Amino acid sequence: MLKKSLTEDAQEVFRAIALIELGARMQVLESELTLSRDRMIRLYREVKGVSPPKGMLPFSADWYMTWMANIHASLFYNTYRFLKNEARCSHLDALTKGYRLYLEHCRHSETEPVLDLTRAWTLVRFFDADILQLTPCCRCSGKFVAHKHDLQHNVVCGACQPPSRAGKTKKAAAAKREAEKEIAAVPQIAEEAELLEEQLIEETALAA
Repeated sequence: MLKKSLTEDAQEVFRAIALIELGARMQVLESELTLSRDRMIRLYREVKGVSPPKGMLPFSADWYMTWMANIHASLFYNTYRFLKNEARCSHLDALTKGYRLYLEHCRHSETEPVLDLTRAWTLVRFFDADILQLTPCCRCSGKFVAHKHDLQHNVVCGACQPPSRAGKTKKAAAAKREAEKEIAAVPQIAEEAELLEEQLIEETALAA
């Protein structure tokens, strides 16, 4: 069996570190890299300071069809596709660079990331397996994630036509926090009023 050169081995280690820093699970590392499982576990512990988590990976393409997840998935996959097809990046480079750009966009727009790296990696695998496709929006002409063989004509993306309750949950949570602050301030206001009343009674008694 041919042995890898030191340079190739070092590159694999750097790729593993990059994936681990972005939140890759062990199943992702094992699928994308040629390092032994023991070495990847050791790397994971060195980078994260804990053992790699266990459990199944996401397996349903339906998760990407919900409104917010679909917008984020479409943003990431279009970025990945551009890096791979136009910038001629390898699959792994397009995955890591595309995910970093996705995170940077979320930070810039002050939005919580919906996709973790495992979800992003699984999304690419669904496309490779012809389970998902990109469908053009008839309003903005942007392409969004959809099931394979779904309608391709006169379809509107979630960004152009959000559901009726989109964003109301966050507004309700913010209103609830404000209400809780006001309720918490009521005892303090009552205490200040009581002290003021006692002070007025004392001043009146002294004047008499």
